[in-house]
Amino acid sequence: MSELPQIQVTSVKAQDQSLWRSLWSDYLKFYEVEKSEDVFAATWARLFDSNPRNVKGALAWLGNEAVGLVHWFDHTHSGYVDDVCYLQDLFVTPAARGHRVGQALIEHVYAYADSKNLPQVYWTTQSHNQTARRLYDRIADDIGFVKYASQRNL
Repeated sequence: MSELPQIQVTSVKAQDQSLWRSLWSDYLKFYEVEKSEDVFAATWARLFDSNPRNVKGALAWLGNEAVGLVHWFDHTHSGYVDDVCYLQDLFVTPAARGHRVGQALIEHVYAYADSKNLPQVYWTTQSHNQTARRLYDRIADDIGFVKYASQRNL
């Protein structure tokens, strides 16, 4: 039996645009969400903007194949003196699930937070996403919050 190549996690680079778009599109399909071309363009641009508050991104690789994606950003929080880190999007291709790719992506965000001395990394997921929740339950605490959102057309 051949061993899987080692997982590598790298920051999103300009030459990764089509791979990033494909992975983020698959993530959005999983959650049954559609985004306009404007959102794709704006998000891609933000990944390379010098504003430290903008979203950051990384890809996970098994060999030469991009098999996962993570987006995150840091922000102020009324409960902390220092900023905290929100892990916004995490996706692993179905074929790569179960090979610790998701964990490697989360650990990449943890390393970022540690480098910035951010006291918390947090995220949300849908309650029915049992595959992801098995991982999350191993590496973080379910703090019992339910997310509400109101889509505003301002």
